[in-house]
Amino acid sequence: MLPIRLSPDKDLRVESIRIGNVPTLILRPAKIKPVSVGVLWIHGGGFILGMKEMAYMGRAADLVKKYGVTVLSPGYRLAWQSPYPAALNDCFRVLRYMEENKRGFGFDRIMVGGESAGGGLCAALCMRARDEKIHVAFQMPLYPMLSNMDTESSKDNHGKVWNTRRNHLGWKMYLRDNAKNHVPPYASPAYQTDFSSLPPCYTFVGDGEPFYAETLQFVEELKKAGVDAEADVYHTDFHAFDMLRPEDEISRQAIAAFEGKFEYALQNYR
Repeated sequence: MLPIRLSPDKDLRVESIRIGNVPTLILRPAKIKPVSVGVLWIHGGGFILGMKEMAYMGRAADLVKKYGVTVLSPGYRLAWQSPYPAALNDCFRVLRYMEENKRGFGFDRIMVGGESAGGGLCAALCMRARDEKIHVAFQMPLYPMLSNMDTESSKDNHGKVWNTRRNHLGWKMYLRDNAKNHVPPYASPAYQTDFSSLPPCYTFVGDGEPFYAETLQFVEELKKAGVDAEADVYHTDFHAFDMLRPEDEISRQAIAAFEGKFEYALQNYR
C-alpha cells in the first residue's frame, strides 16, 4: 500500500477557513485557470474517523488539478463527538455558504461528492438540498454508506478495510438514540421513498465490499425516478481501493472511468 497523502502538493492552492463552526479547506488549482464549478467533497471514515485533509488523497484533489474546479472540504463533526444530524448539518452549512457566495467564488454551478461515509452524506445532502431548494448539478457518492440495516453484501462481510463489524459500529455511533425510532432518509438514505428531482449521479463500488448491494439499489431507485444515474462495479473486496492503492490496475481503471463521467457532467449537467 502506498503512503497516504494528507498534505497538499505544488499543484494545489489551499486556504483554511471556518464556515460558522465548520473548519473547511478550499482547494484551488495552482497551475491552471479555475473554472466556474464548485465541488463540495465530503471525506469518509465510517462517520467515526477521517478528516478534511483526506481531500488531498482521493478524487477531489485530482478534480482540482485536472479540471480546474474549486473544492470545499468540510471538517464535519464525527459521530463520537456528536451523532446525527451533526455531520449532515455541518455539510449543509458549507453547501449553503457555497450557494450564497456563488458570485464571489465565480461558480455557475455546484456539485457534491464524497467517499464511503462521505458518499452517504453526499446522497443525504442532495436530498436535503432538493427539499430546501438548493440546486446541485451532479452527485458523486462513491461506494457510499447508505443503509444502517444489513444488506445482502454488508452482512457477514469480511472485506478489506471495511467489514460488517466496523459498519455496525459506525452506524451505532452515528445514529445513537435515533436508531430506536424511525430512521429518516437524511440519516440513512436507503430509506428514501422519493428519488425524483435528485441530481444526476455517478458512482463505483467493489462487488465484494459491504456497500455493494446498497449502492446498486440506490442507483436503481434513481433510474426508476427518471434521474440519470450509473454505477460501475469492480471485482474486489478492497473498500476505497482507488484511494488506498491508486497504482493498482483496477484503481487506474476506476479513476479513468470516474474522470470520464466527470468530464461528461461538466459538459452536460447544469
